[in-house]
Amino acid sequence: MVTFLIALVVLLLGYLFYGKLVERVFGADPQRETPAVTMADGVDYVPMKPWRIFLIQFLNIAGVGPICGAIMGAQFGTASFLWIVFGSIFAGAVHDYLGGMISLRDKGCSLPEIHGRYLGNGMKQVMRFFTIILMILVGAVFVNTPAVLLNNNFTPGMSIFVWVGIIFAYYLIATLLPIDKLIGRIYPVFGFLLLGMAVAIVVAFFVYRPDIPELWSGLQNRHPDAAHNPIFPMMFISIACGAISGFHATQSPLMARCMVNEKQGRPIFYGAMITEGVVALIWAAAATVFYHDPVLAQKTITPDGHPLGGNAMVGVIANEWFPTVIAVICILGVISAAVTSGDTALRSARLIAADFMHVDQKPVRNRLFVALPIFVVAAGLLVYSLIDAKGFDVIWRYFAWANQLLATVTLWAISVYLRRHKSGCWFLMTLLPALFMTMVTGSFLFVAEKEGFGAILSRPVGYGIGAAITIAMLAIFCLKGKKDGNQVKKQA
Repeated sequence: MVTFLIALVVLLLGYLFYGKLVERVFGADPQRETPAVTMADGVDYVPMKPWRIFLIQFLNIAGVGPICGAIMGAQFGTASFLWIVFGSIFAGAVHDYLGGMISLRDKGCSLPEIHGRYLGNGMKQVMRFFTIILMILVGAVFVNTPAVLLNNNFTPGMSIFVWVGIIFAYYLIATLLPIDKLIGRIYPVFGFLLLGMAVAIVVAFFVYRPDIPELWSGLQNRHPDAAHNPIFPMMFISIACGAISGFHATQSPLMARCMVNEKQGRPIFYGAMITEGVVALIWAAAATVFYHDPVLAQKTITPDGHPLGGNAMVGVIANEWFPTVIAVICILGVISAAVTSGDTALRSARLIAADFMHVDQKPVRNRLFVALPIFVVAAGLLVYSLIDAKGFDVIWRYFAWANQLLATVTLWAISVYLRRHKSGCWFLMTLLPALFMTMVTGSFLFVAEKEGFGAILSRPVGYGIGAAITIAMLAIFCLKGKKDGNQVKKQA
């Protein structure tokens, strides 16, 4: 419990001090007009109150990543606590804040436009396609999760496809309606529900006094299949949103189009990520109790001996510690997190596609024209994930890797922005996390045995390839910086 409490305090201090430093480095200007004021269109560019924007941003980025991802990350032991805390402060929140603020300064532009401006037009085209694919994966994953939870816990006799149809119909409505008509009205309520769920678990910690493992008990890999799942890079991929997430930067432009003051950026972008880190830490701590206790550990496996997935563990934790009413609220909190992230993911996919096709999104028919193909592809992936027993696991693994890869690319783009626009070495604020995440995502493909080439390559070779990719990216960054510097001198 001591480690858990210290970790919570460190997250808060990170927001108060490091968040303030990041804001000062960027140079937030409260006098500068924002796109919500200069480009208001009543659909996507709509001024909203900052507390409402914060709750929407928090719910948009939360999803099931800081819940299911944190639970899966907790299988590796207390090392997950360190990554959630320091990853959130020095990588995830910096990534979210600077990505959101760059979008705010550039008319609320979508993420691929940022990539193109700072990494080149070729990268912009690649990331447009890649980001839309990721958003579709998120949409499929975040329909599957609530549909399964609703069907298993509330309507076990009903076909799961009934819930799928209901959720998809809601997604389409939320994607097409102006952002303040549905998302702006009900998402803050869901945000309070998600926060209340996390508070309930903390209360349970003090009531039941569970034996939460401490850091000084050791950082050894406690994964049930540790021999084939090394902490690096597997844990850093498993905790898909609890420390850093590329998905967050796709959501930030939605809220950048609703802000009326640049000073709102730190609580909305940096603060929402720190809040998500708190949620991830709480669920990771709860899960470690079950994984480390010999009696409770029996509840974490299926009858045939396989570990339960993150979704199933939510029900195990809730039903073990809480009365029925509170357990239901916890499960509903997870469902709301999944649903609300899924629909904004598909909304982001619509906006990104509309941006590069130059389709005006004010007429409803244009929104429908762009959205329908996206929904058709997402529906196909969803059916596969429900029909094939291993379909969801496959989609989740590739979603998690693609998510972290997108964060890595965004960190490189922000590093170029800081080098161009800020004097000194402030670009190290994002360059160091970019190098770390490049090593994580690069080595994963060559170390993971099920998802990559780890079954045919030795682990040292896999790590070596990841290191080579990281060094190559650093060299490209340095050469590009030298080229940019020479151009500036010529212009002078």
